[in-house]
Amino acid sequence: MNYLPIFADLRQRPVLVVGGGDIAARKISLLLRAGAEVRVAALALSDAVDKAHTAGQLAWVAREFMPALLDDVFLVIAATDDAELNARVSEAAAQRHLLVNVVDDQPKCSFIFPSLVDRSPLMVAISSGGQAPVLARLLREKLEALLPARLGVMAQIAGVWRERIKQHLPSVTARRRFWERVFGGRFASLVASGQLTQAEQELGRQLAQPETPLGEVALVGAGPGDAGLLTLRGLQVIQQADVVLYDHLVSDDVMELVRRDAERICVGKRASAHLLPQEDINALMVTLARQGKRVVRLKGGDPFIFGRGGEEIQHVAQAGIPFHIVPGITAASGATAYAGIPLTHRDYAQSVVFITGHCRPDGDALDWSTLARGRQTLAIYMGTVNAAEIARQLIVHGRAAQTPVAVISRGTRQDQQVLTGELAQLDALAQQAPRPALVVIGEVVTLHQHIAWFGEHSQAASDGRPAVVNLA
Repeated sequence: MNYLPIFADLRQRPVLVVGGGDIAARKISLLLRAGAEVRVAALALSDAVDKAHTAGQLAWVAREFMPALLDDVFLVIAATDDAELNARVSEAAAQRHLLVNVVDDQPKCSFIFPSLVDRSPLMVAISSGGQAPVLARLLREKLEALLPARLGVMAQIAGVWRERIKQHLPSVTARRRFWERVFGGRFASLVASGQLTQAEQELGRQLAQPETPLGEVALVGAGPGDAGLLTLRGLQVIQQADVVLYDHLVSDDVMELVRRDAERICVGKRASAHLLPQEDINALMVTLARQGKRVVRLKGGDPFIFGRGGEEIQHVAQAGIPFHIVPGITAASGATAYAGIPLTHRDYAQSVVFITGHCRPDGDALDWSTLARGRQTLAIYMGTVNAAEIARQLIVHGRAAQTPVAVISRGTRQDQQVLTGELAQLDALAQQAPRPALVVIGEVVTLHQHIAWFGEHSQAASDGRPAVVNLA
């Protein structure tokens, strides 16, 4: 170990920064966040440094470096583009046994700045000892994605409660087990949801009744298929799950991100092919949560857009089970973007309508006259089964038979396929299309030929037949 990782308390401690340019500005920003008394020695100040000086956040103590400036400082940073000056600063600091950092010159440093993941008061520092700073930065980016943004708030609340917990639980082991339980349970979820008052109430409940763990349900949108489109919050939640109830529409790539030791239960949910009736899914979520488990209901796309998410979470709420919701990228947004079809475009469509090709048997009929209006885009979920009727009704109510259409199968996945043609050909396209598929109707579909970008693609056929564009 070439470097000892330490965290220094710089509050009200003087730190000298030699240099006033952009590189110095980045270091000064960190020092100010840490509460240091920043002193700057520089011939001139960059806009950012000058702004901080004007605001009284730092002192501009000299226009050139002199060793005497080091006599009463805690540490020093040399951040100039003058190698000779940086060397003089390093040597003068070493003579005074001061820690010094020379930016981008490791041999002249007695300390280095790590890459930071800031969840104050929690801090994660990553360093390669100056050997591979880009690798350290890449690791920091991964940790940024995994660590919840409100982790610091959780630590602050824990700090407020620490003494109270210590008095109630005198045993070190009992306190450790208590904190392990609450940091991995409902308390953490409430903090993540911004419900801080309820989070503290949960701490009190856990302290008073430690043997009655209360589970919860998280309704999470998995997105249209590409695991890269899963939200950061969605990733964090599925990494904490005890049990995951998932649909066929959730891609294998997303399922690979689920916590390894979580129980996985496939509940089906394809059009006309459900492994479990909806009532059984609702009951299962409640039963598992009442066992004290963190239940994730993982649904393709966004659960609140034709995903029955509202129905499911209503049942959970009526049962008195705590819950929270993580939205996802819906298929109409994700699949069309990957197909190079903007849902709106000022030259083609000023509105977009999301509809489903499957309605409740007792539901009202669609307002076809409204849907057939021009200069709007229709995004139809589960529309391939009723494609012939959809096309017929739109044409009868005024939409031109030549209106461009697309059927996007397995959108955003590596085997995505886009079939394009005209409204009169929609049924033929739908019969060719693998499922799941999204139907898009409107002039914006013509842009697919110009801005399709995902995978290999070809121009639409010009012989009047439905064009098959394979984006494998």
